[in-house]
Amino acid sequence: MPIKTFRGLLADGAVDVISLHTNNGSVGYRIVKFQLMGNKPGVAHGEHTMKIYSVPQTVASIDALVDFSDNTLLGAAWFGTDKDYQRGVESIIFDKMIFNHDIYITHSETIGSEPGNYYMELEVMKLDLSESTAASLKDIRNLTAP
Repeated sequence: MPIKTFRGLLADGAVDVISLHTNNGSVGYRIVKFQLMGNKPGVAHGEHTMKIYSVPQTVASIDALVDFSDNTLLGAAWFGTDKDYQRGVESIIFDKMIFNHDIYITHSETIGSEPGNYYMELEVMKLDLSESTAASLKDIRNLTAP
């Protein structure tokens, strides 16, 4: 299956929109890799949390809290570093989730306000009519949920 890649530098408290929607929803995606790296390796220290959502996010909703019971969360990654060494990296992707619409990446840096880099790979797949309808209905349900 083909792989589509995305990368970016995201400011603290910002949201990136990854545009994936099509007119008929016949193309599906699944996240296979999500990695983070600080903007100033070996120089700055920080704690970066980035999350991938299936629904739009507002700047006011960006935080470093990760809630796996949130059915709009597609994946999350955390990267911590000090000036002299990397403290840790953790990345969890809900790889069984297939979507056919735009996704949203948020970034929260809890020690300072440094930007963070992300790299993401998406598996691209053709959806038949029933798969496309199911993915679209799930998205609508998530958008209208309280």
